Amino acid sequence: MKSMTGFGKEKTECEHYEIDVEIKTVNHRFLDMQLRMPKEANSFELAIRQKIKERLQRGRVEVFINLKKIGEGSKAVHVHWSLIHQLLQEIKEEIYTQYGENTFDPSASLNQLLNNSDYVEIVEGKETDAELESCLLAAVEAAINKVDSSRYQEGEKIKQILFEYSNDFSNLVARLGEFTELYESDYRDKFEQKLRDWLETSVDETRLLTEMAILLEKGDIHEELDRLAIHINKLEELLEQEEPVGRELDFLIQEINREVNTIGSKSSPIEIKNYVVQLKTILEKIREQIQNIE
Repeated sequence: MKSMTGFGKEKTECEHYEIDVEIKTVNHRFLDMQLRMPKEANSFELAIRQKIKERLQRGRVEVFINLKKIGEGSKAVHVHWSLIHQLLQEIKEEIYTQYGENTFDPSASLNQLLNNSDYVEIVEGKETDAELESCLLAAVEAAINKVDSSRYQEGEKIKQILFEYSNDFSNLVARLGEFTELYESDYRDKFEQKLRDWLETSVDETRLLTEMAILLEKGDIHEELDRLAIHINKLEELLEQEEPVGRELDFLIQEINREVNTIGSKSSPIEIKNYVVQLKTILEKIREQIQNIE
């Protein structure tokens, strides 16, 4: 079982780049990825997202990538000659028309154009791009491994806490079951005595038992207690699983909460009401913890 809270950082260096990758994750209903990286890495965004999806299924994932170039790399000069020719031709025709043939020197204009980034670009070579992709994705994967490891460690801590809460909850359910048995027996004796005192005569045993059964059935919580025991066993089974179980745990807690609410609504004794309050308190603690389980 893993938590959705984790952190991982990786710094690596290849021939032409120094790369820093930092990934942190927090709880979220779905997988929500936020990438912050320089434009040189934009073309690799889909590959980065795919690597994250392969390892993480839920949580808000924030990825920070910094690149630092080492040396010149395999850069190349790209001159947009077609634009230069078109511009010089139009300038030449216009000036010749207005001022005559000897009034325009294309060499001077050409020197200015070559200093303009719109016409001359310094671009990275293909081999440098391939190196960046390989190096960057390796750094991202290493950072994800560290995130995954930290999420697993945090998940183990949460699991131990949840087992403690589960044990406390089970003990309360058992005590509530014992109290219910005593309460029903005591209630029967008191009901029979009050009925005899009121009538001051003997009471038909069959009718008495029928009336008692009707009253007890209205407040019978044995089925709810049995279902609570089954749900707690399921909770502990899920806690031992390796795959993500956060959503299933969330649904299970909702079912447990319904059973506890039903017990509270069917029972009038103040002792049972107190048990219900304690059960709901533990249940809320469990709910808070599972919000961070993947």
